[in-house]
Amino acid sequence: MEQLLFKQQARAPFASAPEQSRGRLHPEAPCSLRTPFQRDRDRVVHSSAFRRLTYKTQVFIYHEGDHFRTRLTHSLEVAQIARTMARALGLDEDLAEAISLAHDLGHTPFGHAGEDALHEAMADYGGFDHNAQSLRIVTKLEHRYAAFEGLNLSWETLEGLVKHNGPLTDAEGKPAGKYADGLPHAIRAYAAMHDLHLHTFASAEAQIAAIADDIAYNNHDIDDGLRAGLISLAQLRAVPLPARLIAQVELTYPGLSQDRLIYEVNRRLITAMVVDVLAETKRRVAILQPVSADDVRRAGRVTATFSEEMTAALTGLRAFLYAELYMHPKIKAIMNDAKRIVRDLFAHFMRAPDALPEEWRRALDPGDEQRRARHVCDFVAGMTDRFAIEAHKRLFDATPKLR
Repeated sequence: MEQLLFKQQARAPFASAPEQSRGRLHPEAPCSLRTPFQRDRDRVVHSSAFRRLTYKTQVFIYHEGDHFRTRLTHSLEVAQIARTMARALGLDEDLAEAISLAHDLGHTPFGHAGEDALHEAMADYGGFDHNAQSLRIVTKLEHRYAAFEGLNLSWETLEGLVKHNGPLTDAEGKPAGKYADGLPHAIRAYAAMHDLHLHTFASAEAQIAAIADDIAYNNHDIDDGLRAGLISLAQLRAVPLPARLIAQVELTYPGLSQDRLIYEVNRRLITAMVVDVLAETKRRVAILQPVSADDVRRAGRVTATFSEEMTAALTGLRAFLYAELYMHPKIKAIMNDAKRIVRDLFAHFMRAPDALPEEWRRALDPGDEQRRARHVCDFVAGMTDRFAIEAHKRLFDATPKLR
């Protein structure tokens, strides 16, 4: 039997308590079988947007191979890592999982390339932000329930979704940080109806989900990049963090095949990052001494994070991945073509909104250009890679092969 290093702990005093949830925008009777956060998780999993993540790009387009990550498998990996850390810290695992599974619902086809293309296309209409689009999906665009638009998720899940990377405003409500030039429309509109306390940090569970996102994509991008042949083990040996682990694996298992070596290095990298986050979070909790979830929100700094040493090591790793993988000539060429597909589709439906599917035409306000642009943006952003490519082939004479 494996030795358990992280035992299940009793609920931490700063954990989010489902029985104390601040509720939903549209009140609902409690479920007799599930906590509010379990209910949120289930609603996310059953949503159309979640299913579409199957064919949305993480780094590689869906047709480049069955073994590369998609937005869906990435979200599942984030949720698994988040649950592990939440359990070790005595937090609510279901809330951490719900936020993890929902955090990428707003991503466009073709990953960040599609997001950049839509942001440019929407420059005169408020821009595009995938985090804000995730909120828009779960509060407006999912049409499944008779009593309300969206999924009507709990306050805590929505807070974690919106404040994925920290506070969005200062104490006076002035946009700050990433959104210093102004909050995205979707966040402004929803916050006017349902105050998500945009000036504070999110719960510990939301912070764990955010750091699990970092752990997952750093590791699986290494894995996918190596398997695609775009980066090599020789290159990784020059990056201190993975180099140390490569040496450990090769010393323990001399002559190991490359596939197994890659997996061994990846699993050790994930473990090293998780252990580091848990140690640093416990150190910060010992200083803060929070006795409620709100104490974490009002701490004035992030509570769940990497140590300074790991942060420095990850800075080097991210710089390597950016230069050698994300900016690889093959990836850049494919993503430039992907941007063209997204730009073409947006421009076409703006010119010819009658070409939208019937259910989208019915919901269109043809007399308001701003609303039409947002409506078209919602439609294009919701496309999978596969759907976007096929739509482009139907509408245009030439479509990039994205290979």
